Amino acid sequence: MQYPVQYLQFIEKFNEGEYYECHDLLEEIWMEDKSDKFLQGLLQLAVGLYHRECGNIKGARWMLGNAKKYLGRYGPARWGLDLVEILRYIEICESALPDVDAIPYEKAKSMAFPSLRLRMDTS
Repeated sequence: MQYPVQYLQFIEKFNEGEYYECHDLLEEIWMEDKSDKFLQGLLQLAVGLYHRECGNIKGARWMLGNAKKYLGRYGPARWGLDLVEILRYIEICESALPDVDAIPYEKAKSMAFPSLRLRMDTS
């Protein structure tokens, strides 16, 4: 399958931790078909991680929960991504979030947090 260039760039930026840019890349192709919950789930995963980085824990929790709900519809794999691994990662992230609505930006940036490297199965 040939994937949109924005999708491939999304994976690259996600792996670099550039979550804000991830949103911009996928939003363009998601806007063409807003019923595509797979793309919406990836968007919300990136937005959730961005919120966490900024200290918006409530927003991170909300977006990660939505990402899990949307991506869970498509497992175990879609568009070359292992959704079982991604869903497991989301659950790890949710459990690593502090039990508050927000934390200072500086604390959020210095807080250890799980990471995930997206890998496409090209077979």
